[in-house]
Amino acid sequence: MMKELNRNRHQPLLSPAQRTVAEFMFVLLGSALVAVSFNLFLLPNQIASGGVSGISTITYNVFGIEPAYAQWALNIPLFIAGILLLGGSLLGSVMYGMKTLAGTLFLPYVVYLTRELEPATTDPLLAAIFGGIGVGLGLGTVFRTHASTGGTDLAAQIFNKYTSISLGVSVFVMDGLIVATSAAVFGFEFALYALIALFTTGKTIDIVQIGFGYSKQVLIISEKEEAVKNALLTKVDRGVTKLNAFGGYTDDERPVLMCVVGRNEVTKLKRVVQEIDSGAFMIVNDTSEVLGEGFKKV
Repeated sequence: MMKELNRNRHQPLLSPAQRTVAEFMFVLLGSALVAVSFNLFLLPNQIASGGVSGISTITYNVFGIEPAYAQWALNIPLFIAGILLLGGSLLGSVMYGMKTLAGTLFLPYVVYLTRELEPATTDPLLAAIFGGIGVGLGLGTVFRTHASTGGTDLAAQIFNKYTSISLGVSVFVMDGLIVATSAAVFGFEFALYALIALFTTGKTIDIVQIGFGYSKQVLIISEKEEAVKNALLTKVDRGVTKLNAFGGYTDDERPVLMCVVGRNEVTKLKRVVQEIDSGAFMIVNDTSEVLGEGFKKV
């Protein structure tokens, strides 16, 4: 009976087919969130915060081109160029390519469907903050399915492949050029709002990807290493990893204890260690995400 319960506990909640359907649904949901945030906050306030949506904001205000049409006109050729020039990088997973194509086509479609929505605010600062949050929530949802909405991300990948410039710098250059163009079109102040939206989007994506569950990694060097290790195991009730290390000056062996705890457990850990060895050397680092026993499951 116990073996049966254990076997059922480790069985996946979703079959591969159900997982695929769920991932496509999240791609569509995330794309819709981006599109609605674009129409409610960014477009009516002339905030071009990078990406194809930023380009469409500029072309709409300068040439009167419907944003959805501009996004399709840019996204589809970029997706085709990605297949031709990136090859395996884009379609290494056929499913990744299919989900990216879905996001590439669906996002402008929702932009078109919701084009008559009344702006949620006419305050550019509020629009930059909440538009950035909405876009970040949408993109983070898409990224969690290991997909993309295409656009300038693909352009940056192509740029990265054929130059020595890193992908991160390539993305920064693409978005920087769009923000700089918005400064020329809408004025310097609106470019600053665009930077606020861009920053907010990035931070929101990080939260969606890794959550709020920041933990602490503690490295401990102590002459009473065995006693400290036992106290961490029994009193703090956290696992400990013993790392081999040597003193840089003496070259003597100085084992380092590594322990990962929740934020609310750091004070207790420090107190426990200091009660055993007041001269212990401790380094406390932030960790964005911890997977495994006692923390978040994969």
